[in-house]
This record gives sequence, structure tokens and C-alpha cells, in this order.
Amino acid sequence: MIKHLFDPTILRAYDIRGILDETLTGDDAYAIGIGFAAHIRARNGHKVVIGRDGRLSSPMLAEHLASGLVAGGMHVIDIGISPTPMLYFADRIYQSDGAIQITGSHNPPNYNGFKMVVGHLPFYDADITGLGQMMANGVESAEGGRHDHADISDQYITALKTYAGDLNHLGQPPLVWDCGNGATGPMVNMLTAELPGQHQVLFSDIDGTFPNHHPDPVDPATLHLLRQAVADHDAVIGIGFDGDGDRIGLIDGKGRQVAGDVLTAYLANGVLRRHPGAAILFDVKSSSVALDHVKASGGQPQLWKTGHSHMKMRLKETGAPLAGEMSGHLFMADGWYGFDDALLSAVAVLKEMAETGRDITAFVDTLPPVFATPELRIPCMESEKFALVDAVTKAARTNPDHGTLDVNAIDGIRVTTDHGWWLIRASNTGAELVARAEGHDKAAMDKLESSIYHRLQSAGWKKP
Repeated sequence: MIKHLFDPTILRAYDIRGILDETLTGDDAYAIGIGFAAHIRARNGHKVVIGRDGRLSSPMLAEHLASGLVAGGMHVIDIGISPTPMLYFADRIYQSDGAIQITGSHNPPNYNGFKMVVGHLPFYDADITGLGQMMANGVESAEGGRHDHADISDQYITALKTYAGDLNHLGQPPLVWDCGNGATGPMVNMLTAELPGQHQVLFSDIDGTFPNHHPDPVDPATLHLLRQAVADHDAVIGIGFDGDGDRIGLIDGKGRQVAGDVLTAYLANGVLRRHPGAAILFDVKSSSVALDHVKASGGQPQLWKTGHSHMKMRLKETGAPLAGEMSGHLFMADGWYGFDDALLSAVAVLKEMAETGRDITAFVDTLPPVFATPELRIPCMESEKFALVDAVTKAARTNPDHGTLDVNAIDGIRVTTDHGWWLIRASNTGAELVARAEGHDKAAMDKLESSIYHRLQSAGWKKP
């Protein structure tokens, strides 16, 4: 029997993630493999697909993970370095019982982790804590394991091209792609070679030290090179990817950053042409401008919990064809599999441009101005954050702000008033609260932001 204790800080809500050689080691990777294998065996499964990003530690972790899976009796199909969505794609085409991607996503270079899938659905939250408990109790090894390698690059690119359909009406627009030295680089080079347009591809060589900028295309601090390239090439759009390719960031032709919720609203136009009246899912941090556009276009905008695992599960439950988060995770079940894929999202933008002749710059120009705070990260002790949100929620229901129209508590609390909305939720990844406010004008936004801090202080929060 094999037992293992994980550092409890690495067992996160959506994945397993830690600092190499501090909280995460090769022994942890082996234990994840053999514990995951025991979970798959209990479901009468035997086939697991694995992939990895381009971080310096990923080959070592992949070797230990595969060894653990094989020791647990699994048939391992290893697709090597790949964006996370290509691992999800492999999970589908091989009809595997489980899949694991080794990736640190957009975290600093000394981080790494594991994103997991079972039965084509996220393995998260209680599943992850259950894996930790299983390994603490001990699991048995099993016979029959083996480790094979496969290259599915051509199949993945062909599937993306098939989704894109006829792009002849696109013409030859200048487009900029920023791979950020992450795992998307080779796939972006293959994809752009097959697409119409004049493509400028930045930082497509995989380098786990990320020498050019941090691989987070939603952080404004990482976008200056992409924005400059869009200006230099007079491009219609700049497309950025995070380190493992499941999140997209956009710069429009005027140099404006396009948030994930606005991008979702743009792609909803095509979805609603094909599926009139369909539900379009947004996370609770999303702008009312994006929701209002979908409603005006005949769709049904619906809010749901933040987090890629939550959104994928909700997409399956509702049968909605499209979901999106402000963070740049977009999920398309209209002609695709419903997982978050930034390369597919980029192709979908080109598809919408070709079908309508309207690029995202023209779309953003039609929207009313947004007066919203960035995400407010408010320090709060881990032991207090959920209780504080509960207290704020109770107070908002019993003593609502003047003009309150709706109190939504599906993920923290989002209060809509007659002059905007505010949100407070407990972070699932750190000792902090996440807040945001959006008003009809700047004065309303400032007032709503003040309400956030007033509500927190009334609930007992003290500024550190």
C-alpha cells in the first residue's frame, strides 16, 4: 500500500498547484498519478491522457506523474508539450477515462500544477480534497499499466479549421498573436499558416522562464508589447494567450483591452443567429453592458459562479451554447466540446468577422461606456473570508441600499441597484476577497465602490 501526505496548500478549488521544491515535488506528482489511477479504476476505467506546458519543471513532473499512473494500472497516452485545451481535445478523441495537464498556467515560473478531467468533466473541489484523503489513507498499485506517446497536433489544427468554416470573406487583415513564450506557440504557428490574413506572431518559442513578459493576457501590465505591435502593424486585432492557452486576451484596433465578458457578448452575436433565444452564461463579475447586449439581441444572459470548473459544469447542466468569464476563459458548446480553449476563441472571432464584416473594434464602438472598477483584491484572513461574505449578504437582504433591484448570492453577493451594481466574493485561490463595482457614470461607480467597503466594515472587516 502506498501512502502520501500533500502540503495542504496545493489542493486548490480548481486544480493542484504549488511552488516547485517547496510545496510541490516529484513525489507529489507520483502520488497524484497513483491516486488518480485508483480513482479511475474504481470507475472501471483504464485510459488516461496526459500533457504538459513548457515550464522547466514540467518534464520532470510529467515523468513522475506517468510513473504513478502506470503503477496504478493505467494505459497512459502522453501527448507531450501542448496547450491545456489540446489535452482536453485529446481526452475527447481518445475517449479516455481521465486526463491530466501539467501546467502552472499564468503563475510565476517557479510554480506548477495539475488540471484534471474525469469522464470529460472537471475533477475539482471535493474531488481534489478526496484525492488527498485517499493518498493519506493509502492506495494499492495495479498491474497492466503502460506508457505510450502520441502527436495529435495535426488533428487539433484540422478541427480548429473545420470549426472556422469558410473564411474567404475575411480578406487579408493584419493580425497580431502573442504567445508569451507559453505552450501555444507551435500550435499558433501551425494555425496561422493555414488561415487567411497577414499574421505577426510574437514569442512563439516555448521558454519556461517567460523572458518577454508574464504570461497573463488579462493583466494590463502584460499587454504593452501586444498593444504596440497592433499599432505598428495597423492590425485589426491583437490576440494574447496565457501560459497554457485556456485564456485569451484581446487588444482591438484602437488599442483598447477587450475584457472576456465583452468578447463573450461579441461571439454571442453569431451564436444567437444560429440559436435564437439561447442562454448565454457569464460569471458574476461580468459587466451589465455585456449582459444588456445579449438581452437586446434576443438571448438570455445568465450569471453563474466564477471559475472555469463551475462554468463548464453549468454549461453542461443548462445546455447553453456559450459561456464566458471576465478572466478570458470562454466555453463554446456550439459546434465544439464546451471546454475553455483560447485558440478556438481566436478562431471564433475570425469566424464572426468573416460572417458579418464587422470586427471587434466596430462592435466595441457600439457599446455604451463602462464605468467599472478593476477587480479589487481585498486582503482577508482565510478563516474569516467566507463568514464575512455571509454577513454582508445577510445585511444586504435585511437592510438593502436605496434603489436595490436584485440581490444575487450564487457566488458571494452581487447587488444590482437603479444606478449600477457591486460584488463581493471570497477568493477560491487566496486569502482575500474579490470585489467589483460598475455604475451608470463615474460618480455612481465611486459611490458603489464606497458601499463595498462600508458593508465590509459593518460586517467586521478591518483593513490590515
